[in-house]
Parts: sequence; structure tokens; C-alpha cells
Amino acid sequence: MNYDIVIVGGGPIGLACGLEAKKRNLSYVIIEKGALVNSLYHYPANMTFFSSSEKLEIDGIPFISKNAKPTKQEALEYYRRVATSNDLNINLFEKVEKVNKSKNLFKVKTSKATYQTKNIIVATGFYDIPNTLNVPGENLEKVFHYYNDPHYFVNQDVVVVGASNSAVDAALEIYRKGGRVTMIVRGNDIGERVKYWVRPDIKNRIDEGSIKAYFNAEITRIKKDAVEFKDENDEIQQIKNDFVLALTGYKPNFEFLEKLGVKLADDQTKIPEYNKQTMETNVKGLYLAGVICGGMETHKWFIENSRIHAKMIVEDIC
Repeated sequence: MNYDIVIVGGGPIGLACGLEAKKRNLSYVIIEKGALVNSLYHYPANMTFFSSSEKLEIDGIPFISKNAKPTKQEALEYYRRVATSNDLNINLFEKVEKVNKSKNLFKVKTSKATYQTKNIIVATGFYDIPNTLNVPGENLEKVFHYYNDPHYFVNQDVVVVGASNSAVDAALEIYRKGGRVTMIVRGNDIGERVKYWVRPDIKNRIDEGSIKAYFNAEITRIKKDAVEFKDENDEIQQIKNDFVLALTGYKPNFEFLEKLGVKLADDQTKIPEYNKQTMETNVKGLYLAGVICGGMETHKWFIENSRIHAKMIVEDIC
């Protein structure tokens, strides 16, 4: 199967790339290892976006929401309709296993087929690989790196690690469903990038004692029925615990990029090398789109400011 473009990743930016390729009459296929917009599908059930619906639109297709900030379910419906109404060529539940390049052609082997293409767009996001705590006990069944619904934690002692949007949302939802929440935060305050309408809520719950929070603290060990952590005075404390939500962020699949030959910054950012005008990497014909462009700085790119990548890339290919 020969294509002008193989797009790896069926999230919003991958769909945007497919729409742009279709407009230019280029042959393309979108390969997604999970469900359509797989990362969005695995977001928490009650998640509300920071962006407005207009800023989540791709290819100028209107996203109508009954809320000022759309919900996860509204976004899933929108991107599904975009994909189906435009008859995008998407292969779901198909994983890219190996990519080789010979002269000017890439050979892409997946779990289901083999493709040849002159160009590859990697739009795989960053939600698949969590940042781990690297402490004893992290492999216990009580430890989760993803959060979905608060009902599971009713009447349980839950430690939430982190102070970003995901951690704050989980802490508030679980508290309101009857869970006993303790937050362990490495910094000295709730994250500055937490949604502006949520940040006062979590700070008020902490101030009134409804949610216990330890700042400048760090987990040192997770036990079957307890958690040990170092507090701001460097003293080890232990608290009773049923579950741990380690919501400390996620990172792109750097190993995949390196296997493709993409150069990464040798500092902690691991920002991949690419041309900011065309999005082409140091590997000719290999492009990046979306949040993966930020390396470990995953907060810099999101749907609203990276949807333009699709047009930039396809214009360069044409």
C-alpha cells in the first residue's frame, strides 16, 4: 500500500493533518493504535477543557457546545463527526511497530499491514507514558497513573500526588464523592497553570481542612496500607492509605522518535529537532505535529496552538 503521507496518531491534530491532505488530493492514511482520538477517550470522565470550543475546532469545522468550556463527551462527539462526515481514511487499533527508510521511501510496518510512503507525520501526543515516582511500592495495584471516575474511591483514603489540572480535578471530585483526600505536592503551592475557575476551589478546600495537603513534600515509599513521605522539614511521615493517584504528568514516546532517527535536545527538555516553518525534522520527509514538538515541555503545545501544523506540513509536502 503506497501513500503520499502516513500519519501516525489519530488524535485531533492527526485528524487535522488528514483533512489537509485530503483537500490537497494527496493519498494518506491515519494509523491509530487505539480508539479514535484515543488520548481524549482516556481522559477523566468528567473533564472540562480549558479552551473554548472555537479553539478546539479543526479545519474551520464548527464545534458547537452548550457550555462555555466543552466537556470530554462533547469533544469525543465533535471529533467523531469530523472523522466520519469527512470520510477520513483511518485505521484504528493498529500499532506502528517498525519504520525503515530506503532512499526516499519509508516502509512502515504495523500490527496489521505494511505501507510505503514518501512522508510521515508523527502526531502521537504525550498521554501514553506517565512520569513515574520511582519509589518502592509504585508497582502495587493500589497505585494509579491515570484517573477516570471518583465513584471508585468512595469512603477510601486517597493520596493524590501532584498539583496540576489532573491532580486538582481528581482531588476535588473524589472529596465531593466521599473520599478522604490527601495531596502530596513537590512545590510550595498549587500549580499556576491550573484552570482559573478551579484553582480558588482547591485552595479553599485546603484552607478549610476538607482536603489535607502537604507542600514541599515527596513520597518515599508506598506500602499496602500506608504511604511514607518526606515533609517540608525533611522528616519522614506515614499516613494510612488505600489508594495512590500519581498524577505527575506524562511524556512523549522518545524511544519511538529516536528509532526514527529524530535528534533530541541533550538537556532535560528533550525537544526534538525540527524546522519551525515546515515542521520537518532532521530526517527528510519526517514531520512532527502537535504536542510532541515540545518534548518534556508538554504544556507548550495543545490543540488550539498546534492545529496550524497540519497546513504548514502539507504545504511543504506539496
